[in-house]
Amino acid sequence: MDAPRPADAAAALAAEQAHLDRLYDRLDALRAAAGQRLREALRETGGTPATRAERESRVAAHRADEARLAAVEEGLCFGRLDTTDGGRTYIGRIGLRAEDPEAPPLLVDWRAPAARPFYLATAAAPEGVRRRRHLRTSGRTLRGVDDEVLDLDEARHGRGADVTGEAALLAAVAAPRSGRMRDIVATIQAEQDRIIRAPLAGTLVVQGGPGTGKTAVALHRAAYLLYTHRRELTSRAVLIVGPNTTFLRYIAHVLPSLAETGVVLQTPGDLYPGVSARRPERPEVAAVKGDRAMAAVLAAAVADRQVVPAGPVEVPAEDGPLTLEPATVAAARERVRRTGRPHNLARPLFDIEVVHALADQVAARIGADPLGGDNLLTAGDLADLRGELRRDPGLRAELDALWPVLTPEELVADLLGDRDRLAAAAGSLPAAQRELLYRADGAAFTAADAPLLDEAAELLGVDDRAAARAAARARRRAESYAEGALDIVRGSASIDVEDEDDPEILAATDLLDAAQLAARHVDADARTAAERAAADREWAYGHVIVDEAQELSEMDWRVLMRRCPSRSMTIVGDTAQTGRHGGAASWSDVLAPYLADRWRLAELTVSYRTPAEILDVAGGVLARIDPALSPPAAVRSAGVAPRAYRVAEESLAQEAARRAGAELAALGAGTVAVVLPDDRYAALAPAVRQAGAAAGDRLAVWTVGRAKGLECDAVVLVEPAALVAGSPRGWQDLYVALTRATARLSVVHAAALPTPLAGLAAG
Repeated sequence: MDAPRPADAAAALAAEQAHLDRLYDRLDALRAAAGQRLREALRETGGTPATRAERESRVAAHRADEARLAAVEEGLCFGRLDTTDGGRTYIGRIGLRAEDPEAPPLLVDWRAPAARPFYLATAAAPEGVRRRRHLRTSGRTLRGVDDEVLDLDEARHGRGADVTGEAALLAAVAAPRSGRMRDIVATIQAEQDRIIRAPLAGTLVVQGGPGTGKTAVALHRAAYLLYTHRRELTSRAVLIVGPNTTFLRYIAHVLPSLAETGVVLQTPGDLYPGVSARRPERPEVAAVKGDRAMAAVLAAAVADRQVVPAGPVEVPAEDGPLTLEPATVAAARERVRRTGRPHNLARPLFDIEVVHALADQVAARIGADPLGGDNLLTAGDLADLRGELRRDPGLRAELDALWPVLTPEELVADLLGDRDRLAAAAGSLPAAQRELLYRADGAAFTAADAPLLDEAAELLGVDDRAAARAAARARRRAESYAEGALDIVRGSASIDVEDEDDPEILAATDLLDAAQLAARHVDADARTAAERAAADREWAYGHVIVDEAQELSEMDWRVLMRRCPSRSMTIVGDTAQTGRHGGAASWSDVLAPYLADRWRLAELTVSYRTPAEILDVAGGVLARIDPALSPPAAVRSAGVAPRAYRVAEESLAQEAARRAGAELAALGAGTVAVVLPDDRYAALAPAVRQAGAAAGDRLAVWTVGRAKGLECDAVVLVEPAALVAGSPRGWQDLYVALTRATARLSVVHAAALPTPLAGLAAG
């Protein structure tokens, strides 16, 4: 049978546009309703703190609804399934229903079970699907359709529209990059879909080479889990950890575009709340701090602050000085340590032990029986003595010196800023490593310090007695105020009512007491679970997703495991791209201390981003890293072979900018990144930016560390030999740098090229 006539195709497009219009009409109605609810909530005023908090919660929820509906404006509907039984289902970013609740859905959420055949059906296993249609839209306008006919008989006889296979996918991966990541909701592939929809429970490791969509899969998995396990994860929140702030900015738009905002996005340096750990750190220092040996160092640092005096300590007292012997302090310290309590929470027990010992001294002095009998002081007298000692400021100061209450910041800053403390706590480390740890300003925290602060918090514990006492005082004040209000109510009661033995009129005092009334005036926390989680170091997340997970240190992993006691995690990365010294060599090594072998592995084997020409070059570097590894299979070819341009050392920056300009011109649209070795960045980056200023934000200048997880249309790699020589994992760094581009790669160098790149054609 002949292909569809133009008139038939036009009619089909018109019908699709009509349905698209209906969807946007419904979306507009829902947005208007959400906006109206928001305005009504904002108009409410007054009330108790509790009612104000409830109103703030409603306002936040209505704002979130409005934002969610606005975020799905672009690409609202992207697909249609026609089934063999004559059914038709439209697939989109969210689900939409008509006003009539009995009517079939207008649009099915891509995460719903009914949408799954859109991603999994093939001609060999059609799952009841006759035709899969991809809708290409711009704004609210339909630009075209791409059909895949899965009914082989229909396809063979030419019925239906053109069979385009992977046209939608190839169009998406070849589209120019804009500087921020796009979702892949319309083009998820079968191996990606299986990972996205994997069960929530347990730990899933997703291993994938460059361009396989690891990050996109991780983000779409977050959206899927929030949709499927809404009640559980909305209350406990989802944490997504990325390697750096550049990466988080790059991916920040994806989840809102999928109608999800209830997640916490953080770098490893953000995982300790309240401290901005943004200062740079030398890689060799970060490697020492990331080693799990630092957990023992910090434990020793805490023990070092539990002091036994070198000699007797005189403690002033009302009836004459008392002597605190080192043996007494040592015995008290040992007994308290055996309880296993964290340092700050053990301090009250230490106080009790010391005060009891000193009270016995006082009792021996003032209560001794002249006739040699038992001490004359009663148990009540001893209790009074202990109370007086506890209130003595001189003794409190001495106890603070022997067992100080510390914050994690104080402990870590004191340790790193004092060579003597480092020698005492880190004696098991080589002297060179101790010297690397030392810095004059111990409180100048870096990202590598965040897991140290978190470990310190675990060892110290939080002495929240003062906060509890303040809360109790506030509660008593509220109850006193409420009792006064109820007294006024009682005093205002009608005399007629007072005279009745059993009045029928209910008064406020019949319905609630002072404590109940006070509770209504206690401020409630109107923050979302995600906002509360981000501010709470002890929060247990419902699920944790870690991207570029191969870069995490052993100390980083300790923090993450504390954040997720359930071990419901998705760990995404590629051990062949590990660049950090101390990063993952294998997933088994990373996870064994926490999970043994109780984790699942899923692999992504197809590269959608990186074209075959670039993967061929990167494959030689991968073989240098590990001959047993193979690069992912490229789904497409860019038609442009990478080229190398050799120049004099002094011309590297100018040539890099020139090549970037040439790549931008060849692309017509999109972005180019110039990737520099770390040790050349400070010298070359300003010159590259100045020479390429005309390109504006279409030109980025990265180190390899900053390039982790990012992509662009073309890469200009500068001096790969320096990149390889610049770190203990230089070959992995080179592999990462080579595989950031979606289309074109140029290499600019003064030194000889590393062997795997020696075959590049000269430019």
